Amino acid sequence: MQTLDIHKGAVRRLIQGPQKFPPLEQVNRPTVPTEQAAHYLLRRSQTLRSWACAETFPKGLRPVRINGRLGWPVAGICAVLGMEGT
Repeated sequence: MQTLDIHKGAVRRLIQGPQKFPPLEQVNRPTVPTEQAAHYLLRRSQTLRSWACAETFPKGLRPVRINGRLGWPVAGICAVLGMEGT
């Protein structure tokens, strides 16, 4: 019998289904969590975590640490996506 080694986060996503985030233009918070930032940037959340760890994030997208979690600046996400006017 073959067993699958599935990451706990992947199992949680399968159970919960896809998350729905508001359009970036409607976000009125200064930072968003990693999963939400990854959604807007069309990257996997692990990519953003590795950017934070290695400090190789795009210019203006330096995350802040809030109680051990990463907060990604909405203004930085907009700048990376070329939405500076919004």
